[in-house]
Amino acid sequence: MKSSFRRALVAGAAILSLTATALVSAPAYAQFGGIVYDPSNYAQNVLTAARTLEQINNQIRQLRNQATSLINEARNLASLPTSVLAPLQQQIQQTQQLLGQAQRMAYNVQQIQSEFSRQYKAMDLTAPQAAMVQGAESRWQNSVAAFEDALKVQAGAVANIEGTRSAVTDLVTASQSATGALQAAQAGNQLLAVQSQQLADLIASVTSLGRAQTLDAASSAAAKAQAREQLRRFLAPGRGYVATTVQMFRN
Repeated sequence: MKSSFRRALVAGAAILSLTATALVSAPAYAQFGGIVYDPSNYAQNVLTAARTLEQINNQIRQLRNQATSLINEARNLASLPTSVLAPLQQQIQQTQQLLGQAQRMAYNVQQIQSEFSRQYKAMDLTAPQAAMVQGAESRWQNSVAAFEDALKVQAGAVANIEGTRSAVTDLVTASQSATGALQAAQAGNQLLAVQSQQLADLIASVTSLGRAQTLDAASSAAAKAQAREQLRRFLAPGRGYVATTVQMFRN
């Protein structure tokens, strides 16, 4: 309706402009009790009104564009309503707890250096037979406990798969319905966090299995060294028979 009215005004102004040009040499005349009618002045007023209407329409378009721009900026600044940070942190904490429950030889550099040196690297091959058997039993228990720890960590990583699947589903749904750039970026960042959590579980699983395999290999190496010493003792020449006086009967 506004557009039709504007076009009508512009057309009327053009007609009046042509009429005013034709009548510019004609003198003004009075009508209706002395009111002076000036055709050129009337045409100029119509043109001014048409220009004013066009300016108003331009201002309305500018305001509409500014409002649209503000709405888009507000959408781009809106935060993603979905967050999976808390469950991801909980899953990582559970994995850390499983690693912290490592038996006999924990994930501690100083403790590993001390215990490994004592039980594997610098074991006493001159110890009595009973002590050597006790050492072999302790090393075997280390290997068994390490394999058990690895199984626990792997079970925890498998249990986290369901939580990861739920988090990915929520984030993909949220990213598809994102209303602005910030929400899309936040969805992408949280998907990277999910991948980081999966990587942490993978590292924990590989590390725990590597620890068990390393301890088992060290136990096997120590057992070989101990076996050589025990064989040497068995094959070492003895003192032989030494005659002694034996009293068979008592008086």
